[in-house]
Amino acid sequence: MGVKRCKWSHKGGIIMQKKTDRRVRKTKSQLRKGLAHLMKEKSIGEITVKELVDEVDINRSTFYLHYSDIPTLLREIENEMMDEMKRAIHDHPIDRENDSAFSFIKDIFQVLDRNREIGCALIGPYGDIGFIHKMEDLLEENSREVLLQMFPEKSGEMNYFYSYCLNGCLGLVKTWLEDGEDKSPDYAADMTYRMVVSSVKAFYDKKEGREES
Repeated sequence: MGVKRCKWSHKGGIIMQKKTDRRVRKTKSQLRKGLAHLMKEKSIGEITVKELVDEVDINRSTFYLHYSDIPTLLREIENEMMDEMKRAIHDHPIDRENDSAFSFIKDIFQVLDRNREIGCALIGPYGDIGFIHKMEDLLEENSREVLLQMFPEKSGEMNYFYSYCLNGCLGLVKTWLEDGEDKSPDYAADMTYRMVVSSVKAFYDKKEGREES
């Protein structure tokens, strides 16, 4: 009988743990959505814990069970998004010998779609420029070298070309997020891919445009 009681106690503990985990996920999801909403109107430094808990209708004590302050919450959100993007790169490494670029771009848009509200807030007027720089650095680490391998004769112009492509892609992402869910992640990924490929082909063109006209 003693063994049976121990077994049932263990099962009960697992059930309670699952319920607790669900509550934690729900609370963190509420805080994330509330923060995204507040960041549409003010910077992260202006948002107080009181404002956030009032926004999502939870107690301050519940907030402090999980986070010490607002920046800690934001760092967790950003780190989770960056980890998802890094996994996308790991799963689809950009290589001049294969056509993995579209799969990589598609995965990035799916990450952004899953985090649409907070993603829109992060790159918006009251967002975190540091997060944008992290995205830029991550993309540069995994694409710039490939472009240099593809066009070694154009290394002197690479800074301009890469800046053009990067800022164009980030602008497209910002517009897509702000437009809501009108266009799917796959649609946005396909559009981005076509624009990048078109730019790469133009960059490779030996005619050099107006210089030889």
